[in-house]
Amino acid sequence: MTLAETWRAARPPAAGVHVDSAACSRQSFAAIEAASQHARHEAEVGGYVAAQAAAPALDAGRAAIRALLGMPDAGVSFTTGSNHALDILLGDWTGERTVACLQGEYGPNLAIMARHGFDIRLLPVDEFGRLDVNAVGAALAHHPPALVHFTVLGSHSGIVQPVHAMASACHGHGIPMFVDAAQGFAHLSMADIGADAVYSSSRKWTAGPRGVGFLATRPGLLTDSTRERLGHAETNVGLQVGFSVALGEHVAAGPSAVQARLREVGAAARTALAEVPGWRVIEHVDEPSAITTLQPPDGVDAAQVRERLIAEHGIVTTYLGIQRAPRQMHHPALRISPHVDVTDDDLAAVAKALTAVTR
Repeated sequence: MTLAETWRAARPPAAGVHVDSAACSRQSFAAIEAASQHARHEAEVGGYVAAQAAAPALDAGRAAIRALLGMPDAGVSFTTGSNHALDILLGDWTGERTVACLQGEYGPNLAIMARHGFDIRLLPVDEFGRLDVNAVGAALAHHPPALVHFTVLGSHSGIVQPVHAMASACHGHGIPMFVDAAQGFAHLSMADIGADAVYSSSRKWTAGPRGVGFLATRPGLLTDSTRERLGHAETNVGLQVGFSVALGEHVAAGPSAVQARLREVGAAARTALAEVPGWRVIEHVDEPSAITTLQPPDGVDAAQVRERLIAEHGIVTTYLGIQRAPRQMHHPALRISPHVDVTDDDLAAVAKALTAVTR
């Protein structure tokens, strides 16, 4: 079977067309069963005994994360998601509270930075919002921040950021770099970046359960008190087991094959949706991601379009309000993010339905 067929066969049939993987992908039978099996085991022997029994599965999940990131010595902690991981990192930070990030930084991330008292500086970007690699070195030299927070792929855009170039610039100026890989992990190649910390969620391109994610840090980055607190935090072990199974499925499918298929998916989606009257595809057709951002025609409410697509056509997409990237977005938009199992018929159905609800 092809990768798409294998992916589809491993999951319950979709009730309609699911093109919302950048928000929450569809879990596999195996991931669902693993989480539910652990819950049953907790009922049989108690939560702490069941957690001990689950340790090998969780260790395998952490090992997969280290391998996918090319960080063999990283400390890997399970979190409740990406926001939790950033909160841990910034709360633990003991240096000067200045952080540089892209203009399109995720709105909730900006709120966490502000809550921890960080002064935010903007990295130079081009007209597409992509890091200006020719200007970033001078920017870091003239106004060096204490750290750089770099989102490799935004919540509001399918434009892939040059994370390796950013890491090289940070290394050259001795500035730590934290990477938000919520949209990049299991979607793009994240290996051997050289970041000080990388974090992500389970529910997006890894197709694990909601309510769990990870934080990977270089040795010595986190203080002893934070590491101890993470080791004793209340956790949902069942979700971590489900996430670990999803990670194993991703590794078994072949990360390079998944990434290549997702690039094909993005190009196919942008090609199909470019024909919808009045809507504008933001990304270039060859942008190497599976996320397509659609700007609605004047006077069309993108939030209402999303609701009608669900109610009238069984198609799940994402509404992008400007709060997702308040320093860059000026108008709401619609996001289309299929996974590897999407078909040409699915994309044609999305284009047809989008035309119908826009009328």
